[in-house]
Amino acid sequence: MSASWTPTPEAIVGRLDPVDVERRWSRLHAGDALARPADAALLEGWTDYHNGHFQRARDAGLRAGSAGWSLAQKATCVYAVYVEPHESTRLILLSDVAERALEHQALDRRQAAAWYWQGYALGRFSQGISVAKALAQGIGARVKAALEQTVTLQPAHADGHLALASFHAEVIDKVGELIGGMTYGARRTVGLDHYERAVSLVPDSPVFLYEQASGLLKLDGDGAQERSMRLLEAAGQREPADAMERLYVCLARADLDA
Repeated sequence: MSASWTPTPEAIVGRLDPVDVERRWSRLHAGDALARPADAALLEGWTDYHNGHFQRARDAGLRAGSAGWSLAQKATCVYAVYVEPHESTRLILLSDVAERALEHQALDRRQAAAWYWQGYALGRFSQGISVAKALAQGIGARVKAALEQTVTLQPAHADGHLALASFHAEVIDKVGELIGGMTYGARRTVGLDHYERAVSLVPDSPVFLYEQASGLLKLDGDGAQERSMRLLEAAGQREPADAMERLYVCLARADLDA
């Protein structure tokens, strides 16, 4: 078993029980479009995830085998990106997710989640080592291909649309639209379309509103300031459904107060 992870801040931790998670499943999983698990142990693991107990959730997912991989991947990524304080550990965790995603693809290439977690983990890994360095290493192409396959297999995969939008925004922000388009296939209009699609699928989530606000600034610069501010305000006013959304509400309010 791995070393203990850093606890999630108490302000973010939730108090949901498995009955709550089962009842609210459609709202909680509007982003990844996962089916509700029939297995009680796996539902308990998802309850840990939604309450912010990410290591327990990851362990429960791994114990469940391939049926729990989506839980293990999601818990690991959210912990790595938002809670883990050490960059070196964060990168190791994201690499582990990307490797496990390849195993998932080998098992079933029609599973959108297998492609999504490869693209998401590599995208976050790229931010950790710098987007420019990742692009030079060819990681950007792998991110784009994996996320495009995600939304091809599951067009209503809102998380996939959001991550794909962020890919276009990050590339254009770092190298410009001309080079980004010619070299990496990044397009401003495509990024905007994916942001709109993602938020239309999950309109009540502060995560999607916040990420769109950030992405618009990367795609449109100062011209997006007013709309970005409105999206941040909307994110800060949303009622969070779980620990992840609670974290984003805090981020939005902090940005508005800055």
